[in-house]
Amino acid sequence: MKTSICSYSFYRMVKDGKQDMFQYITDCNELGVDLIDPWSGYSEAPGQERGQPPLMDNPDYADDIDKIKTEGDAVEMPFGCVALDRAHIYEPIEANRQRTSQWLDVTARLGGTTMRIDTGPRVETWTDDEFQIIVAGYNDLIAEAKTKGVQIIVENHWGPTKHPENTVRTLEAVKGLGRLFDSNNWAEGTQEKAWDMCAKYATFTHFKTFSFDENGDDPSVDLRECTNIL
Repeated sequence: MKTSICSYSFYRMVKDGKQDMFQYITDCNELGVDLIDPWSGYSEAPGQERGQPPLMDNPDYADDIDKIKTEGDAVEMPFGCVALDRAHIYEPIEANRQRTSQWLDVTARLGGTTMRIDTGPRVETWTDDEFQIIVAGYNDLIAEAKTKGVQIIVENHWGPTKHPENTVRTLEAVKGLGRLFDSNNWAEGTQEKAWDMCAKYATFTHFKTFSFDENGDDPSVDLRECTNIL
């Protein structure tokens, strides 16, 4: 088992200008974890508005990606899962697929093993037509990712995948799709059922904590039980 701290954990520091990708790598090294798990929000292309896709034909941006890889190599920490936001599989715009492909290039360039991408859309469930588009989209992306040595994984992040039945349906419908198992992001009242239903599919995990008691445990959730199930 390898451990990491997803860079999203520090997003408030990023927002306040107190951390960037390079400082995150330094922090991970000092904290003694095994992998670097970048969140896409850390890597905005120079000269572009926040949230825009990285442009690998932008020399400044490509050079920045190489510097990030060099920094990781310097502390002997490989890149694990790149968590990709704002480019989910289903949305009624075409730009998402382009963003996804560009971020796949970034993941491969960093030497990352996996890329997390959400299903979309931001509703509680899909129509049958939407689900078929999602399945086809993942199949297309998985085929592209395979040529670059990257596995595609889906997280119970928001929207339909907060419901464990939808998560299992997606995993069963898409051959080769991995699973980012988040302990927390489940519809209200479904968490323990979701742990039981979805733990067996886990490729990566995210453990969410919100407060700590004197023993270092989060009193709001039984993470020991979650860990035992996994």
